[in-house]
Amino acid sequence: KEASSPSLGKDRADTVIIGGGCVGVSLAYHLAKAGLKDVVLLEKSELTAGSTWHAAGLTTYFHPGINLKKIHAYSIKLYEKLEEETGQAVGFHQPGSIRIASTPTRVDEFKYQMTRAGWHPTEQYLITPEKVQELFPLLNMDKVLAGLYNPGDGHIDPYSLTMALAAGARKYGAQLNYPVQVTNLNPRSDGTWEVETPLGIIQAKRIVNTAGFWARDIGKMIGLQHPLIPVHHQYVVTSTIPEVKALKTELPVIRDLEGSYYLRQERDGLLFGPYESEEKMKLQESWVTSGVPPGFGKELFESDLDRIMEHIEAAMEMVPILRKADIVNTISGPITYSPDILPMVGPHQGVRNYWVAIGFGYGIIHAGGMGKYLSDWILEGEPPFDLIEVDPNRYGKWTTTEYTAAKARESYGFNNIVGYPKEERFAGRPTERTSGLYNLLKSKCSMGFHAGWEQPHWFYKPGDETGYKPSFRRTNWFEPVGREYKQVMEKVGVIDLSPFGKFKLKGTDSVKLLDHLFANVVPKVGSTNISHMLTPRGKVYAELTVSQLYPGEFMLVTGSGSELHDLRWIEEKIARGGYKVEIENVTDEMGVLSVAGPYARQVLQKLTNEDLSDASFKFLQCRHLKLSSIPVTAIRISYTGELGWELYHRKEDSVPLYNAIMEAGQKEGIDNFGTYALNTLRLEKGFRAWGAEMNCDTNPLEAGLEYFVKLNKAADFTGKQALKQIKEKGLKRRLVYLTMDTDNVDPEGNESVWHNGKARTSVIGNTTSGCFSYGAQQSLAFAYVPMELSKVGQKLEVELLGKNYPATIIQEPLVLTEPTRMRLQKKGESPKM
Repeated sequence: KEASSPSLGKDRADTVIIGGGCVGVSLAYHLAKAGLKDVVLLEKSELTAGSTWHAAGLTTYFHPGINLKKIHAYSIKLYEKLEEETGQAVGFHQPGSIRIASTPTRVDEFKYQMTRAGWHPTEQYLITPEKVQELFPLLNMDKVLAGLYNPGDGHIDPYSLTMALAAGARKYGAQLNYPVQVTNLNPRSDGTWEVETPLGIIQAKRIVNTAGFWARDIGKMIGLQHPLIPVHHQYVVTSTIPEVKALKTELPVIRDLEGSYYLRQERDGLLFGPYESEEKMKLQESWVTSGVPPGFGKELFESDLDRIMEHIEAAMEMVPILRKADIVNTISGPITYSPDILPMVGPHQGVRNYWVAIGFGYGIIHAGGMGKYLSDWILEGEPPFDLIEVDPNRYGKWTTTEYTAAKARESYGFNNIVGYPKEERFAGRPTERTSGLYNLLKSKCSMGFHAGWEQPHWFYKPGDETGYKPSFRRTNWFEPVGREYKQVMEKVGVIDLSPFGKFKLKGTDSVKLLDHLFANVVPKVGSTNISHMLTPRGKVYAELTVSQLYPGEFMLVTGSGSELHDLRWIEEKIARGGYKVEIENVTDEMGVLSVAGPYARQVLQKLTNEDLSDASFKFLQCRHLKLSSIPVTAIRISYTGELGWELYHRKEDSVPLYNAIMEAGQKEGIDNFGTYALNTLRLEKGFRAWGAEMNCDTNPLEAGLEYFVKLNKAADFTGKQALKQIKEKGLKRRLVYLTMDTDNVDPEGNESVWHNGKARTSVIGNTTSGCFSYGAQQSLAFAYVPMELSKVGQKLEVELLGKNYPATIIQEPLVLTEPTRMRLQKKGESPKM
């Protein structure tokens, strides 16, 4: 055990890290190794206290998401060489791991996961029951249908890992001080911090909260309620089992998904850890309401074997030798969960230079990669790749303690549930974040959850199979979405877009700020455009619509999931540049209805004296008007690509406005449509979506956004120089538009794109989003492919559920937008629908 140093050592630091578990120590190691001077870590008791020391230490390349695979891969590669670098043994075992499929749906899920892994460099294989048995000879094979095998997986000793990272951090110059408790945090007007401890005050340029289950207490010091809750996680260790001792090689880690547990070899016995159902699992709610008990460090909870009995029985059935084994140890300790199980990593909106790396349900596998990711972001000023799914700003004021508890129960209980595309989870819903129309529409449609909001996915008609019926193939929403698509293309539809993030911006420097922030020009008064915020390296940080309502007064609109992600970036730019502007987040006060389709103008004209003709109210214009005496800000724009307006209004006016529009549209056959139909309409028009076709992994040139990027404008917008260099060097890949011949399955995004058959080397790219085109009656997808394979007419293949389907690159879009069709008609050309 190392000697602690209860001293501050210095009164100034570049970065103060609060918390000495594996995540905090990894960040200290990475920052110091990258050359950052003055890195100080403060730990209140000793390194690895909290959740780290009692973790089961599992490491896996597998992750159902896309970007977190990179975090897992980096961690494993780091752990492989850490002992050599630091001289500290880490106890790293890599016998591989196998996820067991014992139902046909599970086999589908594995095929779905394989196509999402094909374009990643990590090794993953779908293996037969015979191969499963060869790798793990002690299994009862009665129910095993297939395995998902990751050869490099295994487990590591969490205490040794943290000590090795600590040795590395010190070697590169970081200071690790403990026991030193942080007692208060004071933000200063210049964005720096005073960190108070019993040993004195440290002034820091930035602070990073890596305090594990104390993270809430640290957040409370500055008025933040981090949505975190400790879960009681139990695992058991057996005595020596003769059959295990007799093996020549270490058993791979098993994850029995139906039984909801993991099992691995521990010396000559087995270690087994279950995830109980949401009814049976236990939360430590008193820590949320009353704080963590002051002395709690390396303590454990009372174990409760009765709670995990059904999982023990499932494990005994799958691994029969367990029946004869004695349990020698039961560990029950706190693990911190966020509502969706994913950690919260990055800078926090609303507080300058306050960063977090908290809420790690799987801290050991995430520690290495997240330390590197966060270190890169801190040093470079932008994230090294996109990880919006762990952005702490995905949560907001709507994330109450009750919501967090309900979600943590669900997430823990659903740990091994089948992961479907378009997955919905219903615990804790609805939040306070419902649009004005929620009560009116909730019984008529299948609602989806977007950043706390409820939003209609698709609407029911008599004869439809209602409710949420997830599937890897076409399911109960397929026909109804086709009906809604037709509604918008042939008549007129209404959609609730209230979840949009909405900001008002004004001030003497507003034009100057936006010119610097966005790659597009600043729109004139009464106009709207689509603009992108780029990172210094020229990646797409965000896409917003920008409207200049009055001279120097703007409304900025972004997607629901990007609200605080974008606001934080803008606020940071304002603070750094000293711009004289005010920005106000009006997301929750404003409702948005979109009316779209060939009869949209006819319907809305009945409700106003303003001239809505094309000559008077052109595409991409915005103005204030009254519809049925209700004030709205109307923008002539529609993500459907059809004739349409977005109508921004006070939330309390949503119901009267909606009713007036529905009443006015009776003759035109007006009806509702949801976000699934909207997605199909936007894909047919070739519209890109932030988070799919573009994000912090892509630049706007490869994403086909040149039209919105004005490299010749005078202002030196963020990312401009990088983009010029990218343009000079030439692109390596670009976004293409594919049609596909499929059967009962459609692309979703993130599937592997193949060229010339199934040889492992021939995965050449990935889809970004896809759907069934009701217009063309075939599947449609966007995909990134190498430049040499990006020409129109190129034949490729897209893998869906283990089968490769033929795909062809076509000229985009499949359907021209309504403004383009009108323009061509005026010229006397016949536009394609």
